[in-house]
Amino acid sequence: MPTLTIEPLHPDFGGRVTGVDLRQPLAHETVEEIGVAIDDYSFLCFPSQPFDDDRQFAFTKQLGEPEESHVKLREEGKVTYFGTIGNVRPDGSTLGNADKRTIFLTGNNMWHTDSSFREVPAKFSIMCVYEVPDEGGETAFVSTRAAYGRLPDDMKESIDPLLTIHDYVFSRGKVSPDAVSPSLAASLPPVEQKLVRANPRTAEKNYFVGSHAKAVVGWTDEKSRALLDDLLARATEPTHAYSHAWQPGDLVIWDNRCLLHRGSGYDADRYRRYMRQTRVRGAGSTLTE
Repeated sequence: MPTLTIEPLHPDFGGRVTGVDLRQPLAHETVEEIGVAIDDYSFLCFPSQPFDDDRQFAFTKQLGEPEESHVKLREEGKVTYFGTIGNVRPDGSTLGNADKRTIFLTGNNMWHTDSSFREVPAKFSIMCVYEVPDEGGETAFVSTRAAYGRLPDDMKESIDPLLTIHDYVFSRGKVSPDAVSPSLAASLPPVEQKLVRANPRTAEKNYFVGSHAKAVVGWTDEKSRALLDDLLARATEPTHAYSHAWQPGDLVIWDNRCLLHRGSGYDADRYRRYMRQTRVRGAGSTLTE
């Protein structure tokens, strides 16, 4: 029997989900139901689900293979599956606006999809929320599935076969020329991705763009930027966006295959923000989809 009650959040995508306690062991059927809901809604918010890292990691593994942090692995040689979104350190102290890590994280304020710069990009991101600022810190989301559906048919046909280059150094270079260490840059060379992807269950198409998308394979930089910037602008018009105001206890899952997101920023000198993110690895290279 269905266990999820889903209230739509935006005409294009998104749902607020009740009727399940994610802290409890989930039946296989419930996990399958959540997977189908992600395919259909792309963004799911489960409110009032106070978690900890152990529960979050166990839940992540139920949805698929966890993706390790690229920064920790390449810069420190450590395999970890968590990222902290915010300014609270492990000892409880906070980082201010001028701290290098705070500045680095402003890269998340550009429209992007998580890990599109990896050969196997992330499938899902899972966020558990603990502390939020009194002002700012919202995250906006848009659906590139809905955006693809709004394209003229001739434009769909022209972009369907294209490949793009996604480059972590390119995107983070917009934040600061030295934002990426040489060791991290060497470990994350540019990768090719399909520009147009399709959901394997529903066959619905979307285009795969964002701040990491540098160029179209075989095109000049000028022609590439004209297309990629146009596709991004079409997807991110304000009427197409859903802005999520995080609340402590939220557990949110979003589909990186077809959603773009960006942070809105907050005053790290005045407020604390502490959220923990894990990701589920994709099934393989987009080139083999």
